[in-house]
Amino acid sequence: MSLSAPQVQAASRLSVRVTALCWILVLLDGLDLFVYGAILPRVLADKDFGLTAAGGGDVGSLTTFGMLLGALAAGMLTDVLGRRKIIITGVTVFSLASALCALAPDVTTFGIARFVAGVGLGGLLPSAIALVMEYAPSWRKNLAVTVVMTAHQAGGAVAGALGLSVAESLGWRSVFWLGAIPLVVVLPLIVKLLPESVAFLLAKGRTDKAEAIARRHGVPLEAFTPEKTEEQRSGLRSLFTPSLRMTTILFWIASFAGLLLVYGVSTWLPTMMRGNGYNLGSSISFLLVINIGGIAGLLVAGRLADRLGSRRVAIAWFALTAAGVALMAIPMPLPLTYVVVFLTGAWLFSAQTLIYAATGSYYPAAGRATALGWVSGIGRFGAVFGPWLGGVLVAGGLSKLGFAVFAVAGVLGAVMLLCVRRAPLAAAAAPVPLDH
Repeated sequence: MSLSAPQVQAASRLSVRVTALCWILVLLDGLDLFVYGAILPRVLADKDFGLTAAGGGDVGSLTTFGMLLGALAAGMLTDVLGRRKIIITGVTVFSLASALCALAPDVTTFGIARFVAGVGLGGLLPSAIALVMEYAPSWRKNLAVTVVMTAHQAGGAVAGALGLSVAESLGWRSVFWLGAIPLVVVLPLIVKLLPESVAFLLAKGRTDKAEAIARRHGVPLEAFTPEKTEEQRSGLRSLFTPSLRMTTILFWIASFAGLLLVYGVSTWLPTMMRGNGYNLGSSISFLLVINIGGIAGLLVAGRLADRLGSRRVAIAWFALTAAGVALMAIPMPLPLTYVVVFLTGAWLFSAQTLIYAATGSYYPAAGRATALGWVSGIGRFGAVFGPWLGGVLVAGGLSKLGFAVFAVAGVLGAVMLLCVRRAPLAAAAAPVPLDH
């Protein structure tokens, strides 16, 4: 339907509000992902606490495993509770778990608290992206998603800054106390300002509440009604037809390698760089720099993918990431190291994002949602494995080998995507939620 000028302005204002609130939510997700790596060197140095390098890897994997379970639970409960309640519950659980991390008397309690925090965060990112896409006008859905995804790396930059400043002056526990602040600052904003999914309300027959949201914001209800498409969810079997079987396996392996790389590097970069001879301050600052690079990379990769294709850019990005990670193992002047870390961040995070964008163009509409769900889900096992693997290597005094192993993951991702045959579909997928 066509909207009047005032209605277009009202819809735009509502989209900006939802995008801004969801940007904050995704910032929390990124902050939690990277804050552990930022404070890990100080936790390992806290001899009274007793966390070993191997144990540090286990705790990192517990967090990502919690995120996996949280995402699965949110996926099952969203149709019952709605996205807004999933988000509110997630922020509450994450904030309380952060407080428990700050109070943890031992490693076991700390690990449990990190697992619970992961569960709370698991449903935040997909729910936030889905809301942004629903409320964004059709002509700027991709832009809205890209803007929101920059919050993930912004959260990582904040984590690095906290590791450099707050943790140094007040101790590592103080950073987790800051992680509890969303309970009293962000949660009230979400409760007051974030609307429920109108599509969810309509699907549940709660037309009165859907109409109330539309009326409150001066937008006709029809503006929220999704356009009819042929896309629908189909079974796993549809991904293993003779023409798609190998494509599915290749995308799964690439996603596993990509998230192993993302979460392994995010957890262990400061510790591995310290083992490579850099002082503690510089090692933690690398986490700040790699995430600033990640923000730039997301913006550049999106434009290049529109021109050259997501798969081609992802192949190049994975190969460049592998080269960048390998170079980190070589002692260099500090300014040059910062440049390498920045560029590696630009390639690393957007490479995984491009996998999701590429996946959509290789499957028919009826199987597209299923394909994306499985590519993301299989990748999550890499997210669990990466921190554990890094912990094993660091515990064995093999930090330099750790860089090589993570570089191999980048090469694996590039090779898998290179082996994918040319897309059998001429039409690209609809805007895809670009989730880590």
